[in-house]
Amino acid sequence: MIHYITGGERSGKSSYAQKLAESLTPKPIYLATSRIWDDDFKKRVDRHISDRDDRWTTVEEEKWLSNVITEKQTVVIDCVTLWLTNFFVDTKYDIDEALALAKSEIDKLTRIDAHIIIISNEIGMGLHANSESGRKFTQLQGWTNQYIAQHADKAIFMVSGLPLTLK
Repeated sequence: MIHYITGGERSGKSSYAQKLAESLTPKPIYLATSRIWDDDFKKRVDRHISDRDDRWTTVEEEKWLSNVITEKQTVVIDCVTLWLTNFFVDTKYDIDEALALAKSEIDKLTRIDAHIIIISNEIGMGLHANSESGRKFTQLQGWTNQYIAQHADKAIFMVSGLPLTLK
């Protein structure tokens, strides 16, 4: 089952996903997709880690998520935006190639018999990006979010800490 949770920055996505995972299993897995880009980001990662107790196992994987998820697990993937950034940078900002890689990996996730909780950001609802690469990434994120939402069994939109059920 794919649970898709999206919303703006600091909308409550991660805490909602954690509570959902904890309600589904006594031993959830947190799949971190981020690269540590700088000290500020490292502090953010450390804060997320401290939010989880010893029931949680943390796994780090920057791109090939389906390689580390096995049957019957409950996994929180946090987050699509950072995951896509890895594809976008590694493909030298090629939207089509990055999108194809992301879609292929999402397709693989849908075939795993597990509770997979995917967290993403709705970045296209804010300011218009200043740079061409920023605008390209916003498009990539939007198309990927649509693809995940179409393939998800359940979809939640978080606003101000409140979940709105989309499907």
